[in-house]
Amino acid sequence: MHLDLWLLLGATLVLCAIVAVRLSHQAGLPTLLAYMGLGLLIGESGPLHINFDDVELAETLGLAALVLILAEGGLTTSWRHVRKAVPAAISVSIVGTLVSILVVGLAAMWLVGLDWRPAFLLAAVLAPTDAAAVFSVLRRLPLPSRLSGLLEAESGFNDAPVVIIVVTLSTHTGVPNLAELFGVMVYELAAGAIIGIVVGWLGAQGLRRVALPASGLYPIAVLSLSIGSYGAATLLHASGFLAVYVSAVVLGNARLPHRPATRGFAEGVGWLAQIGLFVMLGLLASPSELPRQIVPTLVVGFVLLLIARPVSVVVSTVGFKMSWGEKLFASWAGLRGAVPIVLATIPMVQDVESADRMFAIVFNIVVVFTLLQGPTLPLAAKWCRLESDEQTRELDVEAAPLEELHADLLEVRIPVDSMLSGVEIFELRLPPGASVTLIVRDGTSFVPEPTTPLHAGDTLLVVTTDAVRESTERRLRAVSRRGKLAGWFGEQGT
Repeated sequence: MHLDLWLLLGATLVLCAIVAVRLSHQAGLPTLLAYMGLGLLIGESGPLHINFDDVELAETLGLAALVLILAEGGLTTSWRHVRKAVPAAISVSIVGTLVSILVVGLAAMWLVGLDWRPAFLLAAVLAPTDAAAVFSVLRRLPLPSRLSGLLEAESGFNDAPVVIIVVTLSTHTGVPNLAELFGVMVYELAAGAIIGIVVGWLGAQGLRRVALPASGLYPIAVLSLSIGSYGAATLLHASGFLAVYVSAVVLGNARLPHRPATRGFAEGVGWLAQIGLFVMLGLLASPSELPRQIVPTLVVGFVLLLIARPVSVVVSTVGFKMSWGEKLFASWAGLRGAVPIVLATIPMVQDVESADRMFAIVFNIVVVFTLLQGPTLPLAAKWCRLESDEQTRELDVEAAPLEELHADLLEVRIPVDSMLSGVEIFELRLPPGASVTLIVRDGTSFVPEPTTPLHAGDTLLVVTTDAVRESTERRLRAVSRRGKLAGWFGEQGT
């Protein structure tokens, strides 16, 4: 096809995918199903008969898309939200992953009849939960912050150890040396985390001290730093996936200019990466092969969902304060998505025995069990009595640097359910050096008086010196959560 036809097709697919986001949101389904459906529709069995079977290109593009998706996930992750859950998430990502691989691998050998290598490769490929699927579904549920933080952090962390195992099993024909594999995994994960922290911290320090000429450059710089951490890690034979996620978390929670704009840009790039990735995976799948693998799909899928995932959650959370309801929901909420399908291309590139069959099984499991799990998560949360009563939304604060004045201009949007509504300006008790200079209400701006009450939906412009910016943001968050007497309730806005 000519370039103009390709551009028209690409634009049409993106617009269809955007419409599909709305439909899947209403149904409580991850959008990956709609995107893969589009890929199947335009593929070799569809009306356009587009034949795409370049597995090596699919692997390369898939890994690149996963980097962007992980970067977006890290940049939009609140460290305050996930901080307490990180130790448990690390345990689930490593210990839980190993337990899941053992259970599913044995089941694939005994029940499906696979040899040990493709059986444990299949188990490893299916082990990680998917960041895009988890973020798109779970962030809409009013779950306790500890549980939702655990599931979000797990989906960001567990790609790294699985990639090491999948690559090892795909490139080594014999039984791997477990001690050597463990040593490699420890090094790659530790080095990847350190690289991510260093790149994120250095990037944040640099961006805070350099006033870029255009606000649109900040999101590009932040995303470039996260992607750069992946490249730095892989050059040092460390985990690039962990590096990109950790650096993105550090940058996304740093005191940077234009943070909401950066998150918005990252979300847009993440959506585009998801659309391209899932459509490509739909193109790569062979519709004629998928129905033939439905029996092993159901066998392996139900073992994963009903045995391997619950056992891995229970074993890996021993010693952590989690109720049985939280463990049950975490077991049901282990959504699979693009990550397993992309990882399934690695054995195909290496010509591993039964790799094509493995890809079909993984593709089927993602589709079938996403349809089963996604819509039932709200009901599962109710059954497990996990609905959170934390209804007050966080403030959306954007900062623009005033370089010559050594100050910042904060743009604060008051959400509908914020307790800032009704508070008068003087009752904010902002620290010396900070002042509300302008209020935008219903499209009209005015300079407030000390007794001017704030309304839901207002946008405040707050000028603050560098020295008190952090305490100003903390005070605004505290009042938003608990009202003007937040200090009496022990709310400090951290």
